Amino acid sequence: MGLLAFLKTQFVVHLLIGFVFVVSGLIINSIQLCTLVLWPVNKQLYRRLNCRLAYSLWSQLVMLLEWWSCTECTLFTDQATVGHFGKEHVVIILNHNFEIDFLCGWTMCERFGVLGSSKVLAKRELLYVPLIGWTWYFLEIVFCKRKWEEDREAVIKGLRRLADYPEYVWFLLYCEGTRFTEKKHRVSMEVAASKGLPVLKYHLLPRTKGFTTAVQCLRGTVAAVYDVTLNFRGNKNPSLLGILYGKKYEADMCVRRFPLEEIPLDEKEAAQWLHKLYQEKDALQEMYNQKGVFPGEQFKPARRPWTLLNFLFWATLLLSPLFSFVLGVFASGSPLLILTFLGFVGAASFGVRRLIGVTEIEKGSSYGNQEFKKKE
Repeated sequence: MGLLAFLKTQFVVHLLIGFVFVVSGLIINSIQLCTLVLWPVNKQLYRRLNCRLAYSLWSQLVMLLEWWSCTECTLFTDQATVGHFGKEHVVIILNHNFEIDFLCGWTMCERFGVLGSSKVLAKRELLYVPLIGWTWYFLEIVFCKRKWEEDREAVIKGLRRLADYPEYVWFLLYCEGTRFTEKKHRVSMEVAASKGLPVLKYHLLPRTKGFTTAVQCLRGTVAAVYDVTLNFRGNKNPSLLGILYGKKYEADMCVRRFPLEEIPLDEKEAAQWLHKLYQEKDALQEMYNQKGVFPGEQFKPARRPWTLLNFLFWATLLLSPLFSFVLGVFASGSPLLILTFLGFVGAASFGVRRLIGVTEIEKGSSYGNQEFKKKE
């Protein structure tokens, strides 16, 4: 085992990475708070600044995937589709099967220059998660309670705000509403059978309300829908902890572009279009499991140095005073001071672990276990 490989497995190194992410995130959130004064004066300047501030935080996670674990991401698509990347507003539909599916999506956003302006329809609970939710708030992310009667007006208002956004937006939709688990899948397919819909093997029954509303509200702004089907070679089930330990994964993403004018205007017809799309996604996953590849040409967009340079900037800025402080604590010889410091380290470790826990499937929400039985 080489020195770098050894360091990737060490808890103290993980703690230092977590320290840089958390402290830099708090600094970024504080700056974002200050930018609120710009909103009534120059809304577009506020948005551009917050896109770059968000990039400075999210790119640290992308750095872990690209440079720390050296995970490779391969696109299966065509040259015409790749030519549109980063040059238009789009809605992205992604399967929600893996703990790091969002991170693979962010990697592609970063490589095509839209990481800071990427959006998502997020569950409202995430608004209260430090750093993640707070950053999203300043980015005008659309939050929902996943109860359509309560969400409808807020979702429509949030989507319409994006009509004059100054940066290209990639708006992510997890149409399944929650991460795939066997229990949720079983309940979901019971609902599909009761509605006369085809059974899906690798996906949950898609929720159509959010999709049809997004398409209706964003017509005239969004140029296309990108359908992204993600899987990992070797039947791997990667985790954020695995990334932190430097484990290398190979992600494959099949990307299909559908111009928005191809999606029906009628809500019921658009819902049927989405159900058909998920049947196609299921067929793509079946092909991948049998052949190990998706259809289409293979593209490997090169990773850019900015994520690494951004992390090195924050690490240099924050770790130098931290090391000086730690040396001072132990040089003081004060048992109380040393114990207080060790207690702080323990609390920080717990906090970082809780942040990672947000991505873990087994700690995901119970949404979908019974909710599928309720009428959309």
